[in-house]
Amino acid sequence: MNYILFDGPARNSLLPFTFTRPVADIRIGILTIREKWEKYLGTTTTTITEEYLSEKFPMVEMEENVLINASFLPNEILAEMVKYLEPNQAIIKGEEIIAFFTNETQEEVDFDKYEMIEYNQDCLTVTKPWDIFAKNDVALREDFELLTEDRISQPIPKSVNVIAPENIFIEEGAKLEFVTLNASSGPIYIGKDSEIMENSVIRGPFALCEGGQVKLATKVYGATTVGPHSRIGGEVSNSVLMGYSNKGHDGFLGNSVLGEWCNIGADTNNSNLKNNYEEVKLWSYETGGFEKTGLQFCGLMMGDHSKCGINTMFNTGTVVGVSANIFGAGFPRNFVPSFSWGGASGFTTYITKKAFETAKIVMSRRHVEFDEKEARILEHVFEETKKWRKE
Repeated sequence: MNYILFDGPARNSLLPFTFTRPVADIRIGILTIREKWEKYLGTTTTTITEEYLSEKFPMVEMEENVLINASFLPNEILAEMVKYLEPNQAIIKGEEIIAFFTNETQEEVDFDKYEMIEYNQDCLTVTKPWDIFAKNDVALREDFELLTEDRISQPIPKSVNVIAPENIFIEEGAKLEFVTLNASSGPIYIGKDSEIMENSVIRGPFALCEGGQVKLATKVYGATTVGPHSRIGGEVSNSVLMGYSNKGHDGFLGNSVLGEWCNIGADTNNSNLKNNYEEVKLWSYETGGFEKTGLQFCGLMMGDHSKCGINTMFNTGTVVGVSANIFGAGFPRNFVPSFSWGGASGFTTYITKKAFETAKIVMSRRHVEFDEKEARILEHVFEETKKWRKE
């Protein structure tokens, strides 16, 4: 069977993270949504997404296709229902289509002719940027069970101070000595070839993905995910770094999400709680204004390739777009458009030529090429986000 993950209506409400990736490639828990579906289905998937992303994330369509709404995270029951779909059947939850089987091209689907199968169990969905950290606890626990079932962890080194070792899984090649791991409040997953340096204290649920690094004497509160080849230091609480991003120095990051290729300068702090303890509002690309999150704690949402200088201060509920460069004293405003250059004293446009030069250097340090495909995606984002910048 050919399985295709489609963005669905959540794409626009998940910006800035979906400027540069399909919904399926958002990381929550340990795995991306795509990786979760592929684990449960036992096969690869392709994608229906925005046209400008389709060169990097192509769709393969065959005579028989099952299309899956990527904002729904799989579980055992849902995955089984998807596997047993027959032509002209669809799985729904309320008003939303979760998945459907079609022999036609996806533009020609007429759901009036479909048999609708109601899915009435609980499942995780990701439809807002803050869902990524707010639901990370549940997602991380589910991924931990999925990845470690019937497998044996590498031994925990004798120098490690450990609580609830039965909830800890260490992959091959991971390095850790003289650290404290407390998995009594949630599982701790330590990925392949990752490293936790001495005197770090980690409270689960926590995931350090392949090639990730926790710097000396770091303090981590769950539920936190450090994506592949990312680095953290200082104090981190209930945050997700999707991959290839650095927050390597002292400073606080809490209730936050960083995309890929982000860098947080030394002693940078974000606020995750308003002084009056009121509900946090967050910028919405979909409505062009600030919307209520329903959360008392909400920090920084930062899109791919964005950076900030040392001692940057982010207000509660700040949204930073793609490829922004922030520096200087004071609090920058709590919505920083993509390709902005500056800080609290004002912003100018970060032209693509300069942004691409930096991206090439940054990515080459991790042996990843900044190619024409990446450049075309960012060129599109530059044009698409022009309306929010003061040119």
